[in-house]
Amino acid sequence: MKEQIARAFHADKPILAMLHLGGYNPNEVHDRAKREIEQLYENGVDAILAEDYFGSPDDVEWALDYLSANWPERVYGLNLLSDPEKGFRLAMRYGAAFMQIDSVCGHLRPGVHMKGDGIPNLYAKTCDGDFADRLAELRAAYPVFLLGGVRFKYQPVRSGRSVEEDLALGRERCDAVVVTGEGTGMNTGIEKIRRFRQALGDFPLFVGAGVTAATCREQLSIADGAIVGSWFKQEGKTEAPVDAERVRQFMKIVQEARCMEK
Repeated sequence: MKEQIARAFHADKPILAMLHLGGYNPNEVHDRAKREIEQLYENGVDAILAEDYFGSPDDVEWALDYLSANWPERVYGLNLLSDPEKGFRLAMRYGAAFMQIDSVCGHLRPGVHMKGDGIPNLYAKTCDGDFADRLAELRAAYPVFLLGGVRFKYQPVRSGRSVEEDLALGRERCDAVVVTGEGTGMNTGIEKIRRFRQALGDFPLFVGAGVTAATCREQLSIADGAIVGSWFKQEGKTEAPVDAERVRQFMKIVQEARCMEK
């Protein structure tokens, strides 16, 4: 399993930096994204994860096009929050090494069909069985490394299963499980990370929220990688621009931790 991580991210314990695509108009979004991409890569992150957290799906596609044209040797991926099914197509179109879906297990009730509720594509499959079947079809058609959330932040738990049962199903639906705390920028408790690790065994596990310079060493001693967003921003605020010095200092700690493990 660890070999898959090395192939996808070209690093041990990779750090994936969120590109939130903030700005008040397309020109500002794009100019800020260009600047942040350079700051993130040049200060050591292993991959960039473009997401429509503040921006639009069009902004995510623009970012992928820009990355493929200007940083083709670097690792990048996407999380299309508003339409994960389209995310698979964009990943293949722009050569993304990976993509993320916030929830692949735990968030849906089994056997309850509620289609036509206005939620696009994959998210319209609100029966867990339908969701799993459609996800399997997409993964077969678009073979990209998939990070999948289980009992993810902001998502209600409706499965009626134990954490361990949800994780057993989750590992069948993605290439690496993502664990989070309660929300964006909020710490992912070390006990939750340990519980996920115990249930998953050697299956890849990423910490997906709240990682900081103070917590990354301990969390990465258990997990196989991390997704970092808010901590890389000025004053650690999600809506703020990237702070290159915070990125550099964080990655220095990560590099030291990597060296200690070798």
